[in-house]
Amino acid sequence: MRRMNMSTSQPGAEIGYTWPIRVYYEDTDAGGIVFFANYLRFFERARTEWLRACGVDQHRLAAQSDAIFIVRSTAVDYRAPARLDDIVKIVSRIERLGRASVDFVQEAWREDTLLATGSVRVGCVDRATLRPAGIPPSILAALRRGPDVSESAD
Repeated sequence: MRRMNMSTSQPGAEIGYTWPIRVYYEDTDAGGIVFFANYLRFFERARTEWLRACGVDQHRLAAQSDAIFIVRSTAVDYRAPARLDDIVKIVSRIERLGRASVDFVQEAWREDTLLATGSVRVGCVDRATLRPAGIPPSILAALRRGPDVSESAD
């Protein structure tokens, strides 16, 4: 169910990746809809899988370069509710790739209904000092290249 969508407007800037997530009971509130903060968890999982599909192993990155990624800022716009057992597809793409940060735009979809949109800025920092650090060149190259479509389960 994973899919990469690519546009060539800017090299590496429009690479998208779709990751499905099923809504579990633990994801819902007393009204039976997905609790608003859980969209951030869904977005995090999708970005992690996107990085994995790009060949980025975050444990190895930290061990070899002392670099880790942290969330610097988020904003989410909620449009429609997701409910128990829904399959929500999270579409993630890079909006801006900087020297030490990545801006993602993410969308949550149930079939053809847009549920939520989010923007997330992720910064690369030194894991010991938590100060900004440049994204290692090999990781920048992987992010520009995007996910390996041969891993797709479509």
